[in-house]
Amino acid sequence: MQIFKSHLFSFIIFLGICISAIAQTTDTKNYESASYKRFRESKIHYEKYNEFNTQFKFVKLEGLEFGAGNPERYYPSNIIKVDNKYYMWYSKPNTNAKVVGPNEASDSSRAFHWDLCEVWYATSTDGYKWEEQGIAIHRGPKGRYDHRSVFNPDILVVNGKYYLCYQAAESIKDARWAKSFPTAGDFVPNTIGMSVADSPTGPWKALNKPILKPGPEHAWDGEVIHEPTFFVKGGQYFLYYKSNGRLPWKPNISPGKFNKKHADIPLATGVAIANRPEGPYIKSKYNPVLMGGHGSMVWPYRNGVCATLPEGPERNSILFSEDGVNFHPVIQGLTVPMGGGCYRPGNYTDVNEQPGQGITWGISHLLYPHYHFVRFECNLSLEHGNKVKKDHQMIKDYMNNNGYDYNPSLGVNK
Repeated sequence: MQIFKSHLFSFIIFLGICISAIAQTTDTKNYESASYKRFRESKIHYEKYNEFNTQFKFVKLEGLEFGAGNPERYYPSNIIKVDNKYYMWYSKPNTNAKVVGPNEASDSSRAFHWDLCEVWYATSTDGYKWEEQGIAIHRGPKGRYDHRSVFNPDILVVNGKYYLCYQAAESIKDARWAKSFPTAGDFVPNTIGMSVADSPTGPWKALNKPILKPGPEHAWDGEVIHEPTFFVKGGQYFLYYKSNGRLPWKPNISPGKFNKKHADIPLATGVAIANRPEGPYIKSKYNPVLMGGHGSMVWPYRNGVCATLPEGPERNSILFSEDGVNFHPVIQGLTVPMGGGCYRPGNYTDVNEQPGQGITWGISHLLYPHYHFVRFECNLSLEHGNKVKKDHQMIKDYMNNNGYDYNPSLGVNK
């Protein structure tokens, strides 16, 4: 009897193993961890096969150093090349104008670092040594939208004409104190102005009216409108800008209704689109198109546009959009430039006519111990991207073709 029970027990164990094996072979459920599922569903690849995998290297510039009697410079524009010379524009205040905060500011003292600024420009033959050329955009006459300050510029080139856009503040009355420290705050509201020239050296003629303003008081961009930058696709001009809504816990606010719908968005990036460089610019109904901002960069790549985000839930990343509106992160965890301007090969060619060539260098600012410029370098060119995509395509072909012969180069880091 004992022997029978022993054999019976062994048979039950064997039967269980067989049933388990059969179940495993017939189980068709697709088990995926959250991480594996995100990898398969997203557009992010492993670093080796990611054309956006790069490290930003920062290099010292010559010719625009901060020093005694030499004021700060910040927010450089994108960089263009005309007749073998590089051009960039940037914010620069009156020499030695003291920053005292909005409560103490006067006609000769600044409320903020970007107060009483004008747009200056510099040139270079190699991108390392720069020579300041002087003022490009002066502040406007009293009563005009750009009287108090013009700052944070970007450049657009279309059919031999040059378009500089920039933030503009009309009056010290629009300077609001954020209360966190004496010089904290901003011009609320402000606008985006534009000047036009036939040459990168000017002379520049300012448009009589701003090309973009903050939204209604209840909108996500109802407070300010900052950091304009351009992209061209399909004969249309995309103007990206940073903004935020009016929130009761932010002391730097304008009069009006508070924004409850976007109260969990401290800042974001929107886009306005025009059929002509001068506008009118119509804000996208999909705004905001990027969750974050503050010192972001955009540049054309392939048939779309890339963007960096120094702040926000997808900060320290590069994102890509084919249509200029719907962005997807393509790599994260980078030390991205702050307030940077890229050198754009081909200037502002429509990406539907010629693929965006990507970027390999540009200029950004650093905040400490004072605002100053540095050059950044990276490997985000179209040529490099094509090589990486070729390797990645070999991997996909190998995965999807049962008859594909193994190629040893697939396992080699390049």
